[in-house]
Amino acid sequence: MKISKDMAAIVTGGASGLGAAVAARLAEAGAQVTIFDMNEEAGTARAEQLGGHFERVDVSDAGAVAEAMSRVTGRGVPLRVLMNCAGIGPAAKTVSRGAAHDPALFAKVIGINLIGSFNCASQAALAMSQADPLDDHGSRGVIVNTASVAAYEGQIGQVAYAASKGGVVGMTLPMARDLSQLGIRVATVAPGIFLTPMLEGLPQDVQDSLGKQVPMPARLGSPAEFAALVAHIVENDYLNGEVIRLDGAIRMAPR
Repeated sequence: MKISKDMAAIVTGGASGLGAAVAARLAEAGAQVTIFDMNEEAGTARAEQLGGHFERVDVSDAGAVAEAMSRVTGRGVPLRVLMNCAGIGPAAKTVSRGAAHDPALFAKVIGINLIGSFNCASQAALAMSQADPLDDHGSRGVIVNTASVAAYEGQIGQVAYAASKGGVVGMTLPMARDLSQLGIRVATVAPGIFLTPMLEGLPQDVQDSLGKQVPMPARLGSPAEFAALVAHIVENDYLNGEVIRLDGAIRMAPR
C-alpha cells in the first residue's frame, strides 16, 4: 500500500518521540496525518509543522477515541493507517519498601498502553473497513502497534509496563486474523533502547553507557530508524500478523 496524499493516517502519541518521527515520515510521503495526544501544545505545534491535524485524546477512553475518529473520517479522506505510539512506563516493583505495587498505577499503565492501543485499533479498523479497497486483494488499511523488548525481557520495576507490552504482542496475530477478511493488516514493532526525549534528558555518559549495551550497532536507536520500519510495514503488503524487534540484538538484563 503506497503512502500517498489520498490517505489519512493517525499517529497516537505523535507529539514527541517515536510517534513524532512516524508522523513526520508519513507526512513527508504525502499522507494527511492526525496526531492523537494529551499534550495539546506540543501536539498542535507538531501538526502545524506537518500540515496535519491534532486531536486531544485520552486513548484509554473508548468514547473519546470514537469521537476523535469520527472527526478524522469526517474530513473526507479515507483512513488507511493507524500508528499506535501512545504509552507510559512508570517504574514500580511488585513489592517495595513493605508495600505492594499500587494497583491503580498498574491499571493506568494497562489502560493506556494496552487498552488504549485496542481502543484505537478497533475504532480505526471499523473506519478502514468502510473505505473502498485499494487493490484486487481487497487491501483497505494497516494498523501498526508499538510493543517493547520489555514484553520479552521486562526488567526489575517493569512489571506493569512489561505486562502491557506483552498484551500488545499477544493481540497482534489474533487481530490480524480477525481483520483479514476486511483487508486490514496488523503488525507490531518492539523497539529496544531509543533516543527519545526521556533519554535525551540523561547525561551524555549515561546515554553512551546505555548505547554500549547494544551488540550492533553499539548505540541508541534513532527515532528515524523506527519510523523507517513503520513506513516499510505500511508499504509491504505481505507483512501481516508479525511482531518485529528493532533492537540491535539487545537482550535486556534484569536491571
